Amino acid sequence: MIPFRTHLPNNFDLPRRIHRLAELAYNLWWTWQPEAQRLFSRLDSALWERVGHNPVRLLREAERACLNEAALDTAYLARYDRVLSAFDTYLTRSDTWAARAHPELTRRPIAYFSMEYGLHETLPIYSGGLGVLSGDHLKEASDLGLPLVGVGLLYAEGYFTQRISEDGWQSAHNNPLNFEELPLLPILNEDGQPVIIEVDFPDRRVALRIWEVRVGRVPLYLLDSNVEANSPADRQLTARLYWSDLDLRISQEMLLGIGGVRALRALGHDPAAWHMNEGHSAFLTLERTRELVAEGVPFDEAVARVRAASIFTTHTPVPAGNDEFPLWLVDKHLAAFWPQLGLTRDRFVDLARNQQPWGETFSMGVLALRLSEGRNAVSELHGRVARRMWHFLWPERAEEDVPITHVTNGVHTATWLARRLRVLLAHYLGEDWLEHLDDPELWDRVRLIPPEELWTVHQHQKRKLVFYLRERARQQWLHEGVHPVQVIASGALLDPYALTIGFARRFATYKRADLILSDVERLLAIINRPNLPVQVIFAGKAHPADEPGKQLIQHVYRIVKRAETGGRLVFLQDYDMNLARYLVQGVDVWLNTPRRPNEASGTSGMKAALNGVLNFSILDGWWREAYNGHNGWAIGDDRDPDPESVEEQDRADALSLYETLENEIIPLYYDRDAHDLPLKWVERVKESMRTVAPHFSTRRMLKEYIERLYLPAAASEVTAVQEG
Repeated sequence: MIPFRTHLPNNFDLPRRIHRLAELAYNLWWTWQPEAQRLFSRLDSALWERVGHNPVRLLREAERACLNEAALDTAYLARYDRVLSAFDTYLTRSDTWAARAHPELTRRPIAYFSMEYGLHETLPIYSGGLGVLSGDHLKEASDLGLPLVGVGLLYAEGYFTQRISEDGWQSAHNNPLNFEELPLLPILNEDGQPVIIEVDFPDRRVALRIWEVRVGRVPLYLLDSNVEANSPADRQLTARLYWSDLDLRISQEMLLGIGGVRALRALGHDPAAWHMNEGHSAFLTLERTRELVAEGVPFDEAVARVRAASIFTTHTPVPAGNDEFPLWLVDKHLAAFWPQLGLTRDRFVDLARNQQPWGETFSMGVLALRLSEGRNAVSELHGRVARRMWHFLWPERAEEDVPITHVTNGVHTATWLARRLRVLLAHYLGEDWLEHLDDPELWDRVRLIPPEELWTVHQHQKRKLVFYLRERARQQWLHEGVHPVQVIASGALLDPYALTIGFARRFATYKRADLILSDVERLLAIINRPNLPVQVIFAGKAHPADEPGKQLIQHVYRIVKRAETGGRLVFLQDYDMNLARYLVQGVDVWLNTPRRPNEASGTSGMKAALNGVLNFSILDGWWREAYNGHNGWAIGDDRDPDPESVEEQDRADALSLYETLENEIIPLYYDRDAHDLPLKWVERVKESMRTVAPHFSTRRMLKEYIERLYLPAAASEVTAVQEG
């Protein structure tokens, strides 16, 4: 263990009375505390928006006069004292759920590895749902008091900024991050120098610096190869998320898995269990095995001990989501590794060997599955798909007995819930409702909320969305030199009182963003129906190397631009967590149209339901478990399609979508009483919130991980050590 320390930067010039704003800015606890956010925004609301809700930049750039004024404002100081008191209580609380329910877990942490983390838009080291889930996982671990440490990579250029041309083509722009403007704390040794760990390659060593992000009670350690000791090429290894080049990708994953273990060891952590969120970090199992072999433990026994304490979560049945490397790349980068395990090259490759039509590969998914005792998919249906997909690893078992369970995903309630709705729920569910948010009986009280109060809050959120998008379109026109038709396509003509449908996610072809556009003339008739208007908002990015995904965006955008849409079809560029919050809080209907069964889970619909938005989705992933016939709508039926008739299934799903929209959703939305209140719609909203919010929260999810996967892993590792 290297003696180390972190400290807050001392270059903030804050009045003494409010000097702890700096401490608050460097702990992402504030991202799920509306009162803490308002503490920053009240300093200078215009600057707060201009810096993208980044409190570190805000405190650096705020005028001294604004800071002095706040330090003398009794109302502001009262809010400041309340927030800091809540912050201190949160960090020092000893009677957390984890401490009460599972005190045996408080001695050693859980190590959680993920390639990306979506914690807040100011820290763009995420690309989509996987990263946002990782961020929510850390936040919930903090709330529950679970001792957990996160490990990831710090991408010097973040994830790309998306721009859409007049013709609808996506371009990707990578912008270097300024670490001094982010909530990143360098980990330093006793001499005040950065703590450095190294990962061995056959021809060199790559040095990694370690940074810490504080997520409430949970530390997230991010590894950074941009250090002077490395070659220019190696300094770029952590520059971007998800390099398309396989040579760079395998190098990144070695840094994450092998480097992540070494970083935790250097910092003195001895985890009780190791959780791999998708296969990107599976090399950690090899590094942990190497440690034991170096101590004299025989290889097979070392593997058994590593397997006992490992958990692997698989997130996708889509082949592109499971990294596989040609064997020549394994030879190039890991040739020095298998001798340290006492293995031949062939036996080493056998750990992850996978036969593909084009040849043998080294599969990160196979490696993770073979070296983990705890294995889970992320929804019930995905569990079935995963057992079928990986059955070849357990050929002696029946498919239903393949040892892969499921823990359905959830979302971090406090992060995604609109502030105004949070206040309303506190009034009817009780002030301490967030302590019991996974209790279904608590959510039955939603029925007590007067319809007019719930509808008023929803209309407020909807107006916020429309006004935000109009201003966003204005800024695009002012500063990006776009064609006027692109301004219209960005939402300048949106109506805050029209039925609004949201579709926002990664633009992969299997997600079928264009399903609602299958019959353009029919859709035009729907959105332009007199007195019953409908708006559809699209948003999302395609991976820069995903040409079909980019072509799908172009196809959607070209239809959005058509004059006949009247501005009621919208495409929003550069989808991120900030835009996601506005959308899931402000639309009326959340549309999801994956080609079943390719949607492992999905979480955006959970966030929407939490905010009173109704889901309209294929019965895939999480929605298949959530849908009860009264809390939203289904597209198609609960059957897996024939893989040989994809086009026929697309036509059937499109027909179901149009008919449900025309005959059920639109009439229900515009069925109003004398006070212009859609009572039947609001009843369905209540049913959605009541049934979705408790079951699809990270509170329920993480408790399942703890009790079904973390505790057995921690206990079995102890047993393995004793037997060894």
